[in-house]
Amino acid sequence: MKLTAAILTFLLTLISTAAEKGLQVGTAAVDISPTVFPIQLRSGPSNYVHDPMHVRAIAFQNGEGRAAIALIDAIGAGQEMTDKAKIIVAERTGWKVEEILVSGTHAHTTPKGGDTSPGRIAYETTRFDGLVAALTKAIESLEPAQVGFASEDEPSEVRNRRWYLKEGMMDKNPFGTYDKVRMNPNPATIDTPAGPIDPEVCIVDIRNRRGKPLGLIANYSLHYVGNIPKVIEEDGKEVGMASADYFGEFSRIFPYRTAGSNSENHFVAMMTNGTSGDINNIDFQRVRGPRAPFEQVRQVATKTADAAWRASKKIESFDINPLVAMKQRSVTLNYRSMRQNEVEHALRLLEMTRKEREGLDLHQKFMQYANATVRYSEPDKTEDVLIQAIRIGDQAIVSLPFEVLVEIGLEIKEKSPFPHTFTISLANGGYGYLPPPNQFDLGGYETWIGTCRFERESSEILTESLLEMLEELKALD
Repeated sequence: MKLTAAILTFLLTLISTAAEKGLQVGTAAVDISPTVFPIQLRSGPSNYVHDPMHVRAIAFQNGEGRAAIALIDAIGAGQEMTDKAKIIVAERTGWKVEEILVSGTHAHTTPKGGDTSPGRIAYETTRFDGLVAALTKAIESLEPAQVGFASEDEPSEVRNRRWYLKEGMMDKNPFGTYDKVRMNPNPATIDTPAGPIDPEVCIVDIRNRRGKPLGLIANYSLHYVGNIPKVIEEDGKEVGMASADYFGEFSRIFPYRTAGSNSENHFVAMMTNGTSGDINNIDFQRVRGPRAPFEQVRQVATKTADAAWRASKKIESFDINPLVAMKQRSVTLNYRSMRQNEVEHALRLLEMTRKEREGLDLHQKFMQYANATVRYSEPDKTEDVLIQAIRIGDQAIVSLPFEVLVEIGLEIKEKSPFPHTFTISLANGGYGYLPPPNQFDLGGYETWIGTCRFERESSEILTESLLEMLEELKALD
């Protein structure tokens, strides 16, 4: 009897030890909804919140390999803020700052932080503290886990927003010249889209060792949806409401696709923004009926949640011992070199009086982009941008601090040495749009100086670096 008990104890010890080895994952979600009003939205001051904002974080560890991903319901994640948060998290947890990725969803109806009003000041603190808390909690809640990877297409909600127009329909751009394509044109003027789409909903599905859902990272190349409900105040003024858009709604409803909604494991689902710089949800061909406020947000969230659920059903086996590794590079990019005639044209416009500009055929945003032309005309100016690459078994995740046009993401997927790869945009900073050279040459909003500040070949430089990093991660086999 004693021998049997000893053997049983030994076996239980072995099982416990084995469970502690291999993949460990921790998850966390922290509510960062504003509590001090008025808040500042893109649409103006507001006292209203339609749905909650969160920071969600998932941390992976296997042996010495570590990677943590945090997603903020925010239009972006500035590098100054993310760097500061990473340093604090590293001090609290012992992790390295280069083992942490922070990105924003790019929802346009999330509150702005800052230092110019009580609401903005309070929200800056709320958002920052929430980021630190979510990452710290995820890292401190590591438990034995297993992971699987898959994807499922959902093409019905993604549309390229850059279009060639019918002959004679193109107006002058803010620089007084003509582009070859236009962003979000009048549907009556469209001819053909100027680029592809990426319909893939990619997922990283995380379970605990008992098979219970623990977390899910999804990725979809689609801008925010919008059409958030507004409030009509007593004086008749229409005021916007804060919302996490379809990213937040996906995170709210996906747990109902699994047992995770009532799990003791604090199931966290996040929808990261893929390469959606030229992809949105507008029905340019008018085949969709009108929508009630928030209806389309809910529909996109539902469709992507269904696609993520279908993808999860494809996973035949989960890996309890995937290799976890993360690499980071700082890449120096050159600013665009503005031609002398472009700078002189901008200066002439800026020096004119309003009366002198009357009667001129000027774009409504000519002042904004004339200022940008002058501001970015300094020769030989460079800036360092941060890129990252993560490996979790057969899954690769790369990040870029831009609104990345879809062709770049498709190229990275095609050339990646891993069977599963996706890109998280607007990570660890935000530097405007990143078009590939062929789209740069077509012009349009995503290529205008001010929204696109770096040289034409920047996407090729960054893509080459990311693919090198992925090869280095692959070589760890």
